[in-house]
Amino acid sequence: MANSRTVLILCGDYMEDYEVMVPFQALQAFGVSVHTVCPGKKSGDSCPTAVHDFCGHQTYSESRGHNFTLNATFDEVDLTKYDGLVIPGGRAPEYLSMNASVVDLVKQFSSSGKPIASICHGQLILAAADTVNGRSCTAYATVGPALIAAGAKWVEPVTPDVCVVDGSLITAATYEGHPEFIQLFVKAMGGKITGANKRILFLCGDYMEDYEVKVPFQSLQALGCQVDAVCPEKKAGDRCPTAIHDFEGDQTYSEKPGHTFGLTAAFDGVDSSSYDALVIPGGRAPEYLALNQHVLNVVKEFMNSGKPVASICHGQQILAAAGVLKVRKCTAYPAVKLNVVLGGGSWLEPDPIHRCFTDGNLVTGAAWPGHPEFVSQLMLLLGVQVSF
Repeated sequence: MANSRTVLILCGDYMEDYEVMVPFQALQAFGVSVHTVCPGKKSGDSCPTAVHDFCGHQTYSESRGHNFTLNATFDEVDLTKYDGLVIPGGRAPEYLSMNASVVDLVKQFSSSGKPIASICHGQLILAAADTVNGRSCTAYATVGPALIAAGAKWVEPVTPDVCVVDGSLITAATYEGHPEFIQLFVKAMGGKITGANKRILFLCGDYMEDYEVKVPFQSLQALGCQVDAVCPEKKAGDRCPTAIHDFEGDQTYSEKPGHTFGLTAAFDGVDSSSYDALVIPGGRAPEYLALNQHVLNVVKEFMNSGKPVASICHGQQILAAAGVLKVRKCTAYPAVKLNVVLGGGSWLEPDPIHRCFTDGNLVTGAAWPGHPEFVSQLMLLLGVQVSF
């Protein structure tokens, strides 16, 4: 998958955590080069993010998310080098919409006719740039009055996953709409997805790592795969709390509460023969899932069948407990090396930390920075392709 398209993501402090990382890593996995910029910051600087979640209150809750590292400099942006623009939501758009340089950049993208994909509160920037007048769009519901005042044809987000297309403008209500949002954006840039008629099972647990479930889950959905998420002793519609593991200068990762993740199926009665691949997120969940014999049996069934199994970070604790790593080459989060070696695996050093490896039907990664490689290597095993 050649990097035949280049995309710009417009970032800011306290943008929504999922709404920047999911499109950032999904698009890279699909072979797109992605640059991330923030006014007043340069490549290598970071932006704090916000976790917005829906916990039964009258509006969303907010807590601190991952730190997002920028890979380009705002003042050096050359519009001619980009094929599309992505605007995440969160609280960042409130202040970015008052930045003349940001508004001018969005106006230029709009005038060029290049695709713009904006989500949640990102549409505040579109309104400030006068790019929604006369155009159909949606957003998080509370952004509606501003869009209507700016002349937009407002589409009510009757469900959180609503997406709207009007010419080169793609808008979505919340991160729950990411699969369609990203797929529409890829197609707007001339992308074609093939081989995606696959069914994927995710093995989930309480306090799995936030990114390590949501990014691959929604990336595979964006490709058109049918993806199910299950957790022992839980059913479809139940939720798992997640953990944010980040690298903040300490000797090991820090942990903060993440989003809650909605399950789509019941663990009881899972039939591995009806799925084409298994994905195991990391985080703290694998520690206790590795003690569950039913979980281990599911893993053994997938491995013995030769179907693709993709496991990341601490997920390899489950592989080791299931006894499926013997003579297998794999990596994991460095602190899981002991489990891999004791489980008979041949250790591959994750240097750099985003390095991922494929050995036969097994894909392993060390941590969430490796998601682009992790997802793309799984795509290769599944025969799923994105071409431009």
